[in-house]
Amino acid sequence: MFIACINFMNLATARSEKRAREVGVRKVLGAEKKNLIAQFIGEALFMAAFSALIAVMMMLMVLPAFNTLVQKTLSIGLGKPMHLAALLLIMLICGLIAGSYPSLYLSSFNPVTVLKGAKLKTGGASFIRKSLVVLQFSISIILIISTIIVFQQIQHVKNRDLGFNKNNLIEADMQGDVSKYYAAVKQDLLGTGIIENVAMADHTILYGGNNTGSLTWEGKAPGMQILVSGRNVTTEFIPTTGLKISEGRDFTGTDSITSKSMNVIITQSLEKLMGKGSAIGKQIWNSGDKNPDKLTVVGVVHNYVYGNIYGQPDPVAFTCVSPERGNKLYFKIKPNTKIEQALAKVETIIKKNNPAFPFEYKFVDDQFNQMFLSEQLVSKLSRIFAALAIFISCLGLFGLAAYTAERRKKEIGIRKVLGASVSGITTLLSKDFLQLVAISCLVAFPVAWWAMDNWLQSYQYRIAISWWIFVSAGVAAILIAVFTISFQAVKAALANPVKSLRSE
Repeated sequence: MFIACINFMNLATARSEKRAREVGVRKVLGAEKKNLIAQFIGEALFMAAFSALIAVMMMLMVLPAFNTLVQKTLSIGLGKPMHLAALLLIMLICGLIAGSYPSLYLSSFNPVTVLKGAKLKTGGASFIRKSLVVLQFSISIILIISTIIVFQQIQHVKNRDLGFNKNNLIEADMQGDVSKYYAAVKQDLLGTGIIENVAMADHTILYGGNNTGSLTWEGKAPGMQILVSGRNVTTEFIPTTGLKISEGRDFTGTDSITSKSMNVIITQSLEKLMGKGSAIGKQIWNSGDKNPDKLTVVGVVHNYVYGNIYGQPDPVAFTCVSPERGNKLYFKIKPNTKIEQALAKVETIIKKNNPAFPFEYKFVDDQFNQMFLSEQLVSKLSRIFAALAIFISCLGLFGLAAYTAERRKKEIGIRKVLGASVSGITTLLSKDFLQLVAISCLVAFPVAWWAMDNWLQSYQYRIAISWWIFVSAGVAAILIAVFTISFQAVKAALANPVKSLRSE
């Protein structure tokens, strides 16, 4: 809206010569400056009111698509007093902002000067007009840069190494008595020939689970507080989820905490905290228990991403439990298998052992994508509003280029008679505007870098801002401006000079 208001100011002041005699006549007939200001502000308010009506009609058309984009059910609700008041307030603000400078500028004309036909001194207005063009294109370039960086950040996180394999990994809720028949279910699933591995866990792999700060080990510094996430899993959980063992071994059937051998597998981040060297063979226990059970580290897995996908997750300790302690079933579908066919077979097996409950499942990669919904929405909205900002800026530039070409029509005719080429005239008309866009780049680059660098600081796992983003945004803005201006410039350059000079 602010960019659109700038367009109105620029075009109103650019056309000031057309209305100079009107202002002179009104002043001679007794109109005061405040009357003229009220007239021009009124014209701007009328334009804003008419635009508001068109805007409401456009909103009615695009609102269903916008609701789909933001996954909301929004309505215009003009029957509600607050909504109507907001629309009227926006209309009033736009009218006042857009009409403020033109009304002050036009009402300041000297009637003697304008009625004599003397050329108006427009140096100050021209400077302000150019400054406003620089401002609106600076905003557009900042939005272009921001859009690119937001998109890059999302892709950077989505494509990072998660530490496990989410592809073809399915999570199913274990309701009823399925856990009691886990051995039979697992055997039947593996017997289908389309399931690679099956395991159970007590928490979703992508989320935090239980955590504690009371785990300790030999050599732990006094007062050292480390939050460790605890996961209860069955055997085969590591290969099913694609976690990578860096040292030691996976769980076996004798590692369950219900057996005499009480073992644990930890992540590399916890191994690092336990001191130098390998953690294999070291013991950890809960310092809050009076007679704690000591768990021996038998394996170390690579760190993996869960919970806060943008940051560095807490260390994890896996303990092996019996199936009754789990409530999430994980199974890995073999590559090149038809997913629908595989899920149908799995559902048949689950319902055979648990007919009273529905088969409910989730794809882990879908769960992962769900964690980006707000960022993806920001990315989509930034692209839409960047495009709108560029489009509105180009409308203003198009109008100014058209007015400049009209104002210099006779000059262009003389230049053509004296031998100027179409390309030379086009360059002459375009260069002033392109200089303004180039200045906009210089203004926008440091502002965009500062704003996006601050935005990225909220993410521990983030991209570095590359120089080519600024170059691309600047080149894009200049090319868009060239395309916008060149139509009017070429049109003026191709005009017949006889038509523009015959009145001389």
